Amino acid sequence: MQDRLKRLKFRAWHRGTREADYMIGGFFDRYAGEWGEEDVAWYELVVEEDDVDIMAWALGTGYPPAHLDKPELIAAMRRLDYIPLP
Repeated sequence: MQDRLKRLKFRAWHRGTREADYMIGGFFDRYAGEWGEEDVAWYELVVEEDDVDIMAWALGTGYPPAHLDKPELIAAMRRLDYIPLP
């Protein structure tokens, strides 16, 4: 599991834009310590999605596809309490 989390952390923080890094990586850093196997498997699928889609889910301007719609995790993503402020 630790190797999976290391790979996910790298994928979460190396998205291509700083904004996506903060949103997707920050979410990982804030919540990954609480995740079980099912949540990690969910996030492995999430990081394969386009940044603009993931960011839309977090901002509430878009909705995840049915296979990624885990209400408790999407709600956590929408709290935006994981984005570091300057």
